Amino acid sequence: MTYATRNSHDICQEYAVNPKTGLTTTQVKQNRAKVGSNELTEAPPLPLWRKILRQLTDVTSIILLIATAIAAYLAITTDSSWLKVIVIGAIIILNVTITLFQESHAEKALAALQDMHVPMVTVLRDGAKTTIAAADLVPGDIVLLKAGNTVPADGRLLTAQNLTVDEAILTGESEPISKQTAPLATEPDSIGDNLNLVFSGTAVTQGNGSFLVTTTGMATELGKIATLLNKTKKQKTLLQQRLDQLSFRLTTIALIAGACIFILNFFFHDGAMADSLFIGVSLAVAAVPETLPVIVTLSLSNGVRKMAQRRAIIRRMTAVETIGNVNVIASDKTGTLTQNQMTITRFWQPEAPVTDINQLKQLTSAQKQAFTYMGLATNAEVSADGTAHGDATELAIIRLLDKYGLHRNELEQAYPRLAENPFDSTKKTMATLHQMPDGKYLLIVKGALDRLQLANQPAKISQIHDQFANDALRILGIAYRQFDTKPELNWEQLEQQLTLTGLIGLIDPPRPEVPAAIAKAHAAGIKPVMITGDHLATAKAIAKDIGILRPGDHAISGAELQQLDDQTLAAQIKRYSVFARVSPEDKLRIVAAWQANGASVAMTGDGVNDAPALKAADVGIAMGITGTDVSKNAADMILTDDNFATILDAVEEGRTVYHNILKAIEFLVGVNFSQIFLMLFSVSLGWGAIFIAEQLLLINVLADGLPGFYIGSEPGDADNMAQPPVSKNRSLFADGLGWRMALRALVYVILVGGIYYLGRFVLSANEPKLQGMTMAFLVLAIGSVIDVYAIKVRRPLSWQNIKHNRPINISVAISITLMLLVTFVPGLQIAFSLTTLPPIAWLLVIPAILGSLLCLELAKHIRHHRKNVNTARAEQNETISH
Repeated sequence: MTYATRNSHDICQEYAVNPKTGLTTTQVKQNRAKVGSNELTEAPPLPLWRKILRQLTDVTSIILLIATAIAAYLAITTDSSWLKVIVIGAIIILNVTITLFQESHAEKALAALQDMHVPMVTVLRDGAKTTIAAADLVPGDIVLLKAGNTVPADGRLLTAQNLTVDEAILTGESEPISKQTAPLATEPDSIGDNLNLVFSGTAVTQGNGSFLVTTTGMATELGKIATLLNKTKKQKTLLQQRLDQLSFRLTTIALIAGACIFILNFFFHDGAMADSLFIGVSLAVAAVPETLPVIVTLSLSNGVRKMAQRRAIIRRMTAVETIGNVNVIASDKTGTLTQNQMTITRFWQPEAPVTDINQLKQLTSAQKQAFTYMGLATNAEVSADGTAHGDATELAIIRLLDKYGLHRNELEQAYPRLAENPFDSTKKTMATLHQMPDGKYLLIVKGALDRLQLANQPAKISQIHDQFANDALRILGIAYRQFDTKPELNWEQLEQQLTLTGLIGLIDPPRPEVPAAIAKAHAAGIKPVMITGDHLATAKAIAKDIGILRPGDHAISGAELQQLDDQTLAAQIKRYSVFARVSPEDKLRIVAAWQANGASVAMTGDGVNDAPALKAADVGIAMGITGTDVSKNAADMILTDDNFATILDAVEEGRTVYHNILKAIEFLVGVNFSQIFLMLFSVSLGWGAIFIAEQLLLINVLADGLPGFYIGSEPGDADNMAQPPVSKNRSLFADGLGWRMALRALVYVILVGGIYYLGRFVLSANEPKLQGMTMAFLVLAIGSVIDVYAIKVRRPLSWQNIKHNRPINISVAISITLMLLVTFVPGLQIAFSLTTLPPIAWLLVIPAILGSLLCLELAKHIRHHRKNVNTARAEQNETISH
């Protein structure tokens, strides 16, 4: 039995406290010694040295560190240049600095949670009211509440006068909860059903009351969320996992090739130890795409900028590519899928048909009377500047009246209010007494239909009520009674023999653009699901209306969810599209269940209760308008317009970024593979190293690096949102990337190896080895640069797609110019072991430079021809079948 179902007197006895005098000083000291301060604690932050060490233990960094160490050893023990040490070291520092800068926006969710705690509260102690720091509260304290207060701890209500509390930070639902003091008959299913409990961090919107503190600090519902945040770790993104796999493969190849080269050079070709180590350094440099981390970061940064223009603010850069590959979007209902504004959508009067408010152009006299009575029995206000004050239901009434030119202040001038019997959760009605223009008196009662004491039950009323309820509408009845003379204020007697003037149906309606966005998500292979704190019937109605709950899909409540263990939930999770009345722990389980099925999950939310699930999701998405600081700090992305449709815009941009990163990998890593095999090939033939480390760094960092920086600015493919998301278990080399890289590497091994052989062993020269190396360098350096045109677009190359990315064209020109300067300028020639070529050598070099580009384009044309043939056959077969 919980506190919600127990009598408050028994709970006071359990805590040995008198509700009229509060705890004694001695009791406070004893209780604090048991439970400590009423504060939230957080996991210790990772120190800077640990962050740096984590980056330096990355596979790519380890390879570069080893290469730097060997290069430094050779520079100290031989006459080798320090240039490679400086360059490789600078690259390591640059990569670590960029990563640390990305992580500088350290997660502040716990700090935001702590900020939500109220600094001072009013309590009863030693028989007197006193103001203390919220951190000093202990279980057993009697806390006094009033409108505007934030609840400082969890507890059981002892008194409540017209008390309503906004629990949106825990439940996700913005409508305040009316509180009571009586014990509940049954155990509540969720936090929002605990009508006689209050929770830390929630806000008192109206009324006053007092409560007995039962839980403080990390044991509160807010504290449980803080604990979940401490325990929840952010998973590596799909791109991070695949880049790790790529680094591992490159490392494996480099280690095997390095061992082979060392053995061949040292044992079979009588190479010196220093020369063998020198070749090992060159191979290590060849194995690592040094500029790839920077290019990935620039691509992500470009995505961040474009997403910001589309109202999606990225907090963690890796979320840019991850959002493009999500296949489940778990969305909160209120404010994201709906307008977060209770709206009257239907109206019914006895002896009249149901009216769709959206179709109602002009009021009849009976409708005008009913609307007038609704406005008179309402306390909400909307000021001239649009600021709203009051209950969400009453604000819906005010907005409806304004639509038809009825204004509450004008109505009250015509019908002055004389008295009010305010709403409370026990009687579920509100009554006001007015003087009418003709001198008579009017009683208006507004509330739950089953609590209106009607003189006569109108025909069809039960049918209309059920019809509204089946559509998940919140139902409110308006009834009245007239008096010739001013009645005595005995509300129980006055609120009898009422006449029903109408029923209204309210709901928080969907955003108009959401159904199209849901359809777009389905077309893109993404399953949208609704996770909400609202009731199951309401959630199902909205989900069906907007296209989330489709034929064959199921809905489940938090209570039903808790009956399933984690394994069963993971096995059944694909059945469900709607999750209602869920807790923060439920949200975490839902995210984990989808992830256990290999899904990449985006989770939206705005409340404190959403923060752990936002952090656990592959992409956490917070609301920029209604979101709490806690949810924003736990999220990867923030929507500035709180709109579900914006998520699909972000998905589209994310897919573009991901594909551009794949193009960058193809552009850079294909050359790295060719460099590894060229080095292995040349040493195995006894030629020695075909390139030196400085030349490889020049190719990797300057020649290929400059155009690679601008691949991220390529526009997305036209069919981006018609393709399914990339599966988590799909290889980085899928969809033809692997064979395209293999083809390019093979072409360069043949071309560069052949050109080196001709330059060194066939053409006459004073320095044949330098001539062969120079020719090989030019073919690989300039050839790999112009390959960017074949790689940056998947369609066959045309003048239009060559010229549309101006920054790439400029960078290609700069890269080629730099490579030619290194080849022609004497001082640079010496530094990079190059030489001046005779005209006959250029006759061989220039056609070879174009070899890879031509092969890639030929392969692209063949692939597109096959695709067109297959498409035509499929269309022909479909026509025949019809």
